[in-house]
Amino acid sequence: MLTQNLGYPRIGSQRELKKSCENYWAAQTTYKNLLQVGKNIRHENWQLQKEAGIDIIPSNDFSFYDQVLDHSLSFGAIPKRYNEVILKKGNTELDLYFAMARGYQKEGLDIVAMEMTKWFDTNYHYIVPEFYKDQHFKLFSTKIIDEYYEAKQLGIVTKPVLIGPVSYLLLGKEKEAGFEKIDLIKNLLPVYLDILTRLIALEVEYVQFDEPFLTLDLTVKEQQAFTFVYKEIRKAFPHLKIILATYFEGLENNLALATTLPISILHIDLVRAPQQLNTVIEALNDQIILSLGLVDGRNIWKNDFEQSLNLIAQAIAQLGEDRVWIAPSCSLIHVPVDLANETNEKNLTPEVKQWLAFAKQKIEEVVTLKNLLENQPSAIALKKLELNQLAKQNRATSQLIHNQLVKNRVAAIVEKDSSRINKFPERKIKQQALNLPAYTTTTIGSFPQTPEVRSWRAKFKNGSISSEAYDELIATETAKAVKWQEEIDLDVLVHGEFERNDMVEYFGEQLNGFAFSKNGWVQSYGSRCVKPPIIFGDVSRPHAMTVKWTAYAQSLTSKHMKGMLTGPVTILQWSFVRNDQPRSETCTQIALAIRDEVVDLEKAGIKIIQIDEPAIREGLPLRKLDWQNYLNWAVKAFRIAASGVQDETQIHTHMCYSEFNDIIHNIAEMDADVITIETSRSQMELLDAFANFKYPNEIGPGVYDIHSPRVPKRAEMVHLLKKAKAVIPEAQLWVNPDCGLKTRGWDETKRALIEMVEAAKEMRNN
Repeated sequence: MLTQNLGYPRIGSQRELKKSCENYWAAQTTYKNLLQVGKNIRHENWQLQKEAGIDIIPSNDFSFYDQVLDHSLSFGAIPKRYNEVILKKGNTELDLYFAMARGYQKEGLDIVAMEMTKWFDTNYHYIVPEFYKDQHFKLFSTKIIDEYYEAKQLGIVTKPVLIGPVSYLLLGKEKEAGFEKIDLIKNLLPVYLDILTRLIALEVEYVQFDEPFLTLDLTVKEQQAFTFVYKEIRKAFPHLKIILATYFEGLENNLALATTLPISILHIDLVRAPQQLNTVIEALNDQIILSLGLVDGRNIWKNDFEQSLNLIAQAIAQLGEDRVWIAPSCSLIHVPVDLANETNEKNLTPEVKQWLAFAKQKIEEVVTLKNLLENQPSAIALKKLELNQLAKQNRATSQLIHNQLVKNRVAAIVEKDSSRINKFPERKIKQQALNLPAYTTTTIGSFPQTPEVRSWRAKFKNGSISSEAYDELIATETAKAVKWQEEIDLDVLVHGEFERNDMVEYFGEQLNGFAFSKNGWVQSYGSRCVKPPIIFGDVSRPHAMTVKWTAYAQSLTSKHMKGMLTGPVTILQWSFVRNDQPRSETCTQIALAIRDEVVDLEKAGIKIIQIDEPAIREGLPLRKLDWQNYLNWAVKAFRIAASGVQDETQIHTHMCYSEFNDIIHNIAEMDADVITIETSRSQMELLDAFANFKYPNEIGPGVYDIHSPRVPKRAEMVHLLKKAKAVIPEAQLWVNPDCGLKTRGWDETKRALIEMVEAAKEMRNN
């Protein structure tokens, strides 16, 4: 029996990669230094897994920004707007790579970034490949080969990890009409064969192909592409040990396809789909090894050793020990690096900490499961089993987890709790008293969190400054932001959120039932890392969370100040969620807490309240058959949060990186008075869904991309607004950026928002 890992966090245990990348972009460190940081992280990851006892260690799971973008560069899938131009300017291959991810605006060039969207139903974002009819692919970057060789030079034999050819194409987007992206499979496959030829020349034994689309609904053509690809790979390399990795769901209607492909090892996710084990075993031929994804790669709870050992025993009984491997369910990039870094008991109490496992601990769990299956398990392994069972029992009986008052309140919810007093047309008439102009301008909520602002928060948390001094600093910064917004003539203002860290963490810190790590960072996209809260118990709101600073900001202006909240589904999706009750139950508890905050904001005189729900779309189950159940409780949770106010109070929501076509009626059912969405990278394409549906409420299509440092010109925004006006009545249109501005600098923010306000005024005058 062997153990394998599918991928390890690449940010570094202290976010070294984030810091180095951002310093490089700011010209504060050299290209050579950045490469060295990447190399150090790779070497540490490989050595850690080797010393822990993992038998099959991954390479090419490291990335400076995103693994999908890595593949696009490797395959020469570089949009023409970048091709050669940046390299001719004397920049490196890595600069080209970063330009594809972030855009490029210097040396007289102004090149927009590639689109970004969510990786399946996770909070990780990937850079979307761009495909064209009859596109040609070639080996452009040798990263995959180089990193395998790098590990080999250290004496560590790895398995290169590649996104499988079919999944890579399905992750992309057709950028012109007249073809389907899967039609490019015959053009793409030769590059894979070239890479494999080079790897085999270096004596590679195993190669992992990630094909998560095997857990989704596939067309006949897509299924045929899988058969074609793996037959061709097997024909070219008859002795290569092919690991086919599936995850995030069960194989279900793709079971026969996956189990008849000419592969050596099939990996399945038994955390998300434990019920598939027997059917997969029955479908396997007598040659394929089965890799059991038992340790949760997406959540931070300890593995239940007893349950996992039962599943392993079940597999061994039918397949034999030699045909069973043990692994995490998926790559560990979705969990923090090391629980040992959590030394602050104020943030994470020993009782809660004993229930958790981060990436390093999950690697140890995989190896411990193998050790426990030996004929005579070591005393160390048996002690780990004993401690695992004790932690499980403690969690089941802990007084920290259950609050009967919360459970009673959820049980008492009735239909009117999830409905506004009147329908939108009647509310809109009453909301005319807000006296807002056509093409109302606003922002999504946050303003830049400068190093100075972050330092204030750090000093306050460690006791270096008093709460009074901290409040004075935040009040001054808030007042400056309000004054500046008035100066540029924004219509609906925000207070800037200078007192907040992360849009989910800030609320979780003030809610019962949440715990927090100090160093539990997880990559969201590029250098953007988040520290997801840990929902371990029943959720309730002990006090108002945002009223103080919102009301203060409103007192500084005669314009409307938006109250800014994070919605229940997003708090759920962007947290590590307890796994001892249905997610819908936890979401409803959060919804009631947010409802209380909405009501308190209204009482404080706030007439416009935004409840952000960027994670609604990403929460969809991967198979459409399961969508409606999720959408029923997710939409209801938002409505519970939003429905405690009078008709005159305008409720906004914000969503980003969402394909809305297939759930547009559910978005409408949320019944927000105004929805703001990300549309600039897609050039307003996402608006088609709202137009075709005849979306009745108001909508703010983002007119510039905040995930790129480039500052768009007024004419560019006017062009996008005219495209929006062509499909959405102008009486419904708002003007805003794609997302919050927390990660941007003040200089670019100010220049962009001034251009945005002027673009709105130009539209009013047309």
